[in-house]
Amino acid sequence: MELMQFSAVVLLTLLTLKLLLLPKKVGVDPVVGNARWLMTAGIVLLDIQFLLQYTLGLRTMGVTQAVMVNLLLFIPCSWTISLAVLFLQRRGLVSTMDKWLGGIVWLTTLLVIGTAAYIDGQPLFSDTPELRWAEVAASVLYLLMQGHYNWRHLKNLRSMRKSLQNYYDRDMDGMLLWMQFSILVLMVMAMMVPLLIFVRSKGLAVFGILFYAGIFYLVDSFSNYVVSSAPKRMQEAEESEMNTENDDKVENNAQLITKWIDEGGYLQVGLKLPNAAETIGIPQYQLSAWIKQQGLTYASWITGLRIEEAKRVLCEHPDWNNEAVAQHCGFNDRSYFQTVFKRETGQTPSDFQEMKE
Repeated sequence: MELMQFSAVVLLTLLTLKLLLLPKKVGVDPVVGNARWLMTAGIVLLDIQFLLQYTLGLRTMGVTQAVMVNLLLFIPCSWTISLAVLFLQRRGLVSTMDKWLGGIVWLTTLLVIGTAAYIDGQPLFSDTPELRWAEVAASVLYLLMQGHYNWRHLKNLRSMRKSLQNYYDRDMDGMLLWMQFSILVLMVMAMMVPLLIFVRSKGLAVFGILFYAGIFYLVDSFSNYVVSSAPKRMQEAEESEMNTENDDKVENNAQLITKWIDEGGYLQVGLKLPNAAETIGIPQYQLSAWIKQQGLTYASWITGLRIEEAKRVLCEHPDWNNEAVAQHCGFNDRSYFQTVFKRETGQTPSDFQEMKE
């Protein structure tokens, strides 16, 4: 147990340094900068928690002592880490409730544990029934708090994916894959923390390893995301979605759009929604509104047009390789073209050609 605690202290100290030493460009964007400091605060609190466990030997003293310290530091730790993800998702526009819910739960936990210690009349680190019940109540509060933040994370993630699908001409979900897994990590943490707090068995080592791996993935992925161009691209997509939703004036532009399709305007690689609207000759919000009337997203609409063109080319030009077909149809590369073609048709390009021969 002591070895696990020492390893956790070392790992979390290194992760803290990684967050502190991120490139200066992270600080240029105030939203990303605030998210970085919230994440750092959460990891520092977690580091302090394991340091106290290791230096004071709380596990050897009994269950209550370890539980109390864990709860009093796990709650603000989860609070700040969850806020860091929310700040990225909402571009800093976090509701008052989301901002302060963790603080309220933490203060309530302090009050509950303090009241229990006062009622039993024993020293704070005494192992009493009153403190045990107080710690169970605090654990339930922690689970409810983390459940709320996870629900908010998932809701925002769906909105972010929708914005990407209505702005880019290809599947960009990979940009947010780390966030999906990180939300899963926070969910698992919420379920594992009571086990890490209360359980005393050989299985605790397995839980501990999974916990450390999850925290490492969360911080490492967060760091890679904030230093990349992804936040900027995400902001562009969300601003486009916002502009579309704020203007409900829709005109019938079917003729212009059909003409653009017939001329192969969709075959341009990396064709974002604003560029497509500009070449069609209509406002961006009108194109977006028309696509939504078809029950599609921008990405699925463009992809569908390109797949139909790919089918035509594969039939009419059997001598073309997949690289040439992908380039002609507006796909970024051969690998992506093959993946999308198989997903949309259930066949590889070669199987499709063989069936048509």
